[in-house]
Amino acid sequence: MSAWSRLVCVLRPRGGLWRSARRREVTTTSWSSPVEAAFNTPQPHRRLDLGHSTGGLFGVPELSSPAGFGVATQRALKDTSRLVDQTCSSAPGAATVEFFDQLSDGLCKVADLADFIKVAHPDPLFREAAEKTCIEIGTVVEKLNTNVELCSSLKNLLNSPDILSQLDHDTRRVAELFMFDFEISGIHLEEKLRKEAVALHVKLLDLYNEFLMGSHMPNRIAKSAIPEHLHLHFAKEGSFIQVGGLHADSPDNLLREIAYRIYLYPNAQLLECLEELLKCRNKLAKLLGYESYAHRALKGTMAQSPETVMDFLQLLTDKLSDRTAKDFSMMTDMKKKLNPRDPDLMAWDHPYFSAVLRAERFNIEPSLYTPYFSLGACMEGLSNLFSQVFGVSLQSEHPGAGEVWSEDVRKLAVVHETEGLLGYIYCDFFHRADKPHQDCHFTIRGGRRRQATGDYQLPVAVLMLGLPHPTQGAPTLLTPGMMENLFHEMGHAMHSMLGRTRYQHVSGTRCATDFAEVPSILMEYFANDYRVVSQFARHYQTGQSLPQSMVARLCESKKLCGAADTQLQVFYAALDQVYHGKPQNRSTTELLEVMQQRFYGLPYTPSTAWQLRFSHLIGYGAKYYSYLMSRAVASMVWKQCFLQDPLSREMGERYRREMLAHGGAKEPMLMVEGMLQRRPTMEDLVDALVSDLNPNFETFLMDSSS
Repeated sequence: MSAWSRLVCVLRPRGGLWRSARRREVTTTSWSSPVEAAFNTPQPHRRLDLGHSTGGLFGVPELSSPAGFGVATQRALKDTSRLVDQTCSSAPGAATVEFFDQLSDGLCKVADLADFIKVAHPDPLFREAAEKTCIEIGTVVEKLNTNVELCSSLKNLLNSPDILSQLDHDTRRVAELFMFDFEISGIHLEEKLRKEAVALHVKLLDLYNEFLMGSHMPNRIAKSAIPEHLHLHFAKEGSFIQVGGLHADSPDNLLREIAYRIYLYPNAQLLECLEELLKCRNKLAKLLGYESYAHRALKGTMAQSPETVMDFLQLLTDKLSDRTAKDFSMMTDMKKKLNPRDPDLMAWDHPYFSAVLRAERFNIEPSLYTPYFSLGACMEGLSNLFSQVFGVSLQSEHPGAGEVWSEDVRKLAVVHETEGLLGYIYCDFFHRADKPHQDCHFTIRGGRRRQATGDYQLPVAVLMLGLPHPTQGAPTLLTPGMMENLFHEMGHAMHSMLGRTRYQHVSGTRCATDFAEVPSILMEYFANDYRVVSQFARHYQTGQSLPQSMVARLCESKKLCGAADTQLQVFYAALDQVYHGKPQNRSTTELLEVMQQRFYGLPYTPSTAWQLRFSHLIGYGAKYYSYLMSRAVASMVWKQCFLQDPLSREMGERYRREMLAHGGAKEPMLMVEGMLQRRPTMEDLVDALVSDLNPNFETFLMDSSS
């Protein structure tokens, strides 16, 4: 990752387990708090004069018009030039790291904002201007990453034991992180090899774009090749049918199979692209002195090495094996019951039959839950939770002229009871055309201690969801899955808000990938605990609280077939590791077949290439395991620190002090150790995931008595 433009948008694609229920008429329109009212009622229509407003996006005056991006870019580049000269001419010391962080901060404040606006702004002129800014700053970043004199100023610091001994832990770690970013750009190589590394970086960018575009393109087949009664499920293109997805939730067995076989049918050009991409990544890693790309990618993470990741995945597979076999057996029995003429369980059956089993066993009807989860009530619930655990409240603010990119965006101030304002969260929650479909967290500005003034640069974040709009007749109602997603993304935002790092280079979510998901996944545990949910989940018409038995059934339903679901993620993570490990004399499809047999259990389907739809290979190369490991850590933190009392202020303070406050300024496993007051073993992490699947027999007793 570049020393100057770290990836801070945390994407979380989630499958919708429950569909939205039909809205009902509102009988009560007085909401209990300003936060609840802000999200439960439509915004008064106000025309956003996006081209001629007196303010600017996120309060940046220059960004009142698309042309302002050019002004902001040139100012950032001028400051960059000045800071480079200042850094290179200064004696090595703590000031060297401060100069580097100022460089990073100045570029990131423009680049991160532009990265967001280029995908989120409804005005194409703003998007184009933001895209141009990203390209201009990216070009400067490439030059900085190969600036030998700039790198030497940092190397002189790190090669001076006397000076190093005088630096505090955070300053030394940030210096080492900047140097690592230089090294993975190949700056330490001789000129010929450095040019080769730069060329590989450039080539990889083209391959990334080609693979990402191809991975989302539909496949097409002649209409005559599939039964006519299935045509209505697909888009049509002349005499062809376009298949753009797996149709995994369809009750039609033949439709699921056909969609799976056609959508995953291998594209020769894309296969070649992936093979070349993996070869280039391996060549670059070897050039930089690593055994494999996975070794390079995992440096500084909780796992630290691909060997540790594979040990984790293998141990988890071993401990889940009996449960996974039982899950597949239940799915097979259900398929035999519903489709006796085609009884074999196949890869395209897993999502559908696991959902059927959950619905049958726990009688979960989405429309029964959604009236209790109005968006405003959920936001008020989050504010109350943060108030009790952290002493922090969410306060609705009216954005200034030109400050937001859509009239539907809500602005929240995050305020601590004694520390005051901690930062701002912009909530872009509602669906609109051309808006990304994934739930995301974006860091717009990282927090940092300003050395010149002594004050703190407040962090700014955006949460992006795709929810239906409230109306005059009803608030936005969330499914349980949407509610959990909201809590998850707010976990990322609060990681940004509650951090108080000295350097923005390591603020908030700018930390190891396998640690970055811990705060967000921990929030899912809060979202599924009745003691938390009962504080806000009430029927938007009657005010009745959500019954405890309904929450319990919901939680237990997730455990059914949970081993098979987890094993599928293990398979994806293992495949990612093998692809980025030491090269093997096998194609990506041959490796897929081997790893599917070893780490999943359902048979590989000939003439399919699922890996060509595995777009996470780009952003999460060798790190797809991160979600599993983060969940294991979050599970341990929950059970040891919050299970007894999820509203414990004592544990909340410890959680902030030991984990959230440091961002990436502290080694991730040391933060976990500080929170748990012991270093978890691999066995501990695996056991935490497995124990999450244990049924709660009190739930069944509760159901039988209700």
